[in-house]
Amino acid sequence: MSSSTTLKNPVITKWDGGERPMKATYGKLMMWFFLVSDAFTFASLLIAYGVVRYMHPAYEGPYSAFEFATSSENFYWPIPEKVFNAFPGLHGVDAPLMFVGLMTFILILSSVTMVLAVEAGERKSKAEVEKWMLWTIVGGITFLACQAWEWSHFIHGTDEGVIRDGVQIFGANLRENQYGPQLFASFFFFITGFHGIHVTSGVIINIVIFYNVVMGTYEERGTYEMIEKGGLYWHFVDLVWVFVFTFFYLV
Repeated sequence: MSSSTTLKNPVITKWDGGERPMKATYGKLMMWFFLVSDAFTFASLLIAYGVVRYMHPAYEGPYSAFEFATSSENFYWPIPEKVFNAFPGLHGVDAPLMFVGLMTFILILSSVTMVLAVEAGERKSKAEVEKWMLWTIVGGITFLACQAWEWSHFIHGTDEGVIRDGVQIFGANLRENQYGPQLFASFFFFITGFHGIHVTSGVIINIVIFYNVVMGTYEERGTYEMIEKGGLYWHFVDLVWVFVFTFFYLV
């Protein structure tokens, strides 16, 4: 073969980073790595809750006659609808899971406004991004306020409390639990508190992003990709809450 003959197959060289896998930027790829690792953490918590839940006996009487366990010898798991049945401003009214349902709706609605913010960022519509990011922040703060009320009610308990082994107990803390086994309260504080920390972090991130949008930072960069990265985290927080709601409040 002549030395002047041109090779038909191109020379294969090492990847130099010029092509982006699935067209994902470094920032979005790292966010996905973080979210996957965080998903494992929440999954382990919810699986542990499920295991402990089914290690304890369930209430076997009629639903209408349910009352919290009055003896440590018969420590059955409480029915969530009977624990989370209060609603702000409706003292004494039995509203099973109504307030938790409202909290869930608010958080999901904030995820919708985040989608609209991302879409507006793709169109580089600064005014619309500001509007939808602000509504997302309001939704997140409202959810946290609702969660604070729910914690307060859970800690203080019902008006009558429960007499267990001759001792009257009101509400729940890390030492005693009006509603049933102590692990029920421990998981409630840890799982919903851990999720609340994530929501708080998301609200802070969204406030920083909103500030940068107002100051025109992303306009100068020529891209609103930061909105999309913040949106990934916010959607993850919303999705996790759906699983927390299912495991803790419905099971």
